[in-house]
Amino acid sequence: MTENELRWDRVPQVTRSGEEDTQTLSSGGCIRVSGVGPQHTEATRIWFGKVSNEPGYRSLPHHHGEAETGGYVLRGKGRIYFGEDYREYLDMSEGDWVFVPPFMPHVEANMSTTEELVWLTTRTPDNIVINLDEVDDAILEGFRRA
Repeated sequence: MTENELRWDRVPQVTRSGEEDTQTLSSGGCIRVSGVGPQHTEATRIWFGKVSNEPGYRSLPHHHGEAETGGYVLRGKGRIYFGEDYREYLDMSEGDWVFVPPFMPHVEANMSTTEELVWLTTRTPDNIVINLDEVDDAILEGFRRA
């Protein structure tokens, strides 16, 4: 059988609500819930999950190794800090999409002190999270905790 042949012997896999993998890699208090990934499906080249950030939350500085990351904001207002000393940033709100290149150090922040930030995230090949040295909140322009 070649790579391009149809596979009638395969079936879709559904991860039911409440059966997601919650033991995913994290950066700080970020909650990542895996819906599709090698942790509990036959997936070998993708990770897809839901990420929740409490009000006033920010991640540790981190990157995702070789993984390409895509995100979609379902609810809330987020900011991704990047660049030298994390001085640059992009804001996102409900309906926005983001792409984070491999090996790019960044900090993810919920810019609200009262509302949760929720987004869908996908990575290839897997949910790689490599934490970096912590930074002081004061260097992150506009960020404040709850």
